[in-house]
Order: sequence, then C-alpha cells, then structure tokens
Amino acid sequence: MGFCCGAGMIGSIGNVRHYKTLVLNVPILFCPACDRIEVHPAIEGEYEILVEYAQGDNALEVDFRDFVSVENIPDLFENCAMVDEAGQFVEVLKQQIDLSLDLLVVAKELKEDMWREELMNRLKRLSERLKAYQKRKETTQHSA
Repeated sequence: MGFCCGAGMIGSIGNVRHYKTLVLNVPILFCPACDRIEVHPAIEGEYEILVEYAQGDNALEVDFRDFVSVENIPDLFENCAMVDEAGQFVEVLKQQIDLSLDLLVVAKELKEDMWREELMNRLKRLSERLKAYQKRKETTQHSA
C-alpha cells in the first residue's frame, strides 16, 4: 500500500497523538524501519473530524472506535504488504528483515552499491528495533 524509506508500510491499529489529544485504536500504516506513521487513507477524513471535535472539547484522549465504526478491518488492510496482527510485531519485524535480506542478494548481484548500502542501513535499524522490542518484552515479563 504505502512506501516511505523503501520498506513496505505495515497495516495496524494504533494510537496517534495529535497535539494534546491521544486518539486510540486508529487504523494506521507504519514503517518499522524509519518509524513513519500515517493514518490509513480510507479513514483519514473521519479521523480529522474526530480530532477537530476532540480538540474543541479539550479532550486529552478519545477512542476512535467509540465514534467511528470501521467495518471489516481485513478488507481495510488488504493492500498492505503486511498486517500487524495483535501481538505479532516480532513476526512482522522478522518478515521485514527476511525481505530486506532477499533484496540485498539482488542488489549485490546487480552491483547496485547505493541500494545495497540503503538495505544494510534498513537491516541495521530493523535488527536494532527487534532487539529492543525483545528486551522490553523480557523486562516486562520478568517484572510481572
């Protein structure tokens, strides 16, 4: 669906801060490599209206699901390269790493040094993110 730094953006349900208002459970697209987040284009209009009303009411937090009915989430994300199912972020990161490794092989065969360097940077970011996520998860499990 969307591309930013060259990695495929992931479809998910997430929380988005708009100035002082935190909007929960918003269909979003995000990039695990460069951290770019976008409100899903199919619901962007509803999101903007909700944020406008929430800020007018000085609401610090609103739940998107309480005001907007998003029907058939799987259809909403059908054109996404990947979808982050609940609790499967590690698997999404691993898939992105695998895809980047496959592309790295192609870049090396084509002797595309610039592309190879970009892929190496992406792999580094994805690996760091995976390690940090796993470390956070271990810390959370040990303190529970």
